[in-house]
Amino acid sequence: MKKKVYVAPSLLAADFRNLHNELLILQQNKVKYLHFDVMDGHFVPNLSFGIPILEALKPHYKFIYDVHLMVSNPEFIAPKFAEAGADIVTFHLEAMKTGNDVIKLIKELRLMGVKVGISVKPNTPVEDLAPILKDLDLVLVMSVEPGFGGQGFLRSALPKIEWLDEQRKKYRYQYVIEVDGGINAETGAQCVAAGVDILVAGSYLFGKEDIAERINGLRNG
Repeated sequence: MKKKVYVAPSLLAADFRNLHNELLILQQNKVKYLHFDVMDGHFVPNLSFGIPILEALKPHYKFIYDVHLMVSNPEFIAPKFAEAGADIVTFHLEAMKTGNDVIKLIKELRLMGVKVGISVKPNTPVEDLAPILKDLDLVLVMSVEPGFGGQGFLRSALPKIEWLDEQRKKYRYQYVIEVDGGINAETGAQCVAAGVDILVAGSYLFGKEDIAERINGLRNG
């Protein structure tokens, strides 16, 4: 049986002048996840959107709201996004001071009823996540340096994905594996072969007349 692969379009690449129509197209193509890239201009060198956008969209568009926090203070921001309606909140390992702080935030978010993910930048060894894999719902592998859309895919992400898939099978962990950065038909297929469940794609999808074909192409490898 073929593995189910999900596509999570990144709102960062959407045309906000035409956002309603673009989100309707995603719904018509049975897109399940909508990916929110939240940047603070400090942890990464870019600013994006915050809680008011999530609160505005949530009542009107049925997606799993997949929030990726690229911020320096996830202990403060993450619970606020959970309150605002996020379904999954992912924060960066590199933004946390200690392992105890990581566990504390995971537990806090779980008590708030959201799923919890951890992300690692390209230069962070994925093995650093080993002690907490059992506690995660999602692991997000960055295949570009976080901050800006439209970057080229870093192949160093593939062995990270493979390792996460191996650990999941070996220990029967329940997390899903997500990848973000430089995803297109070719790199998406490589990531799926390595073990990915969710492909985040932005500039590859939004603004393209053949978006439906592109979504289905990513799903089907």
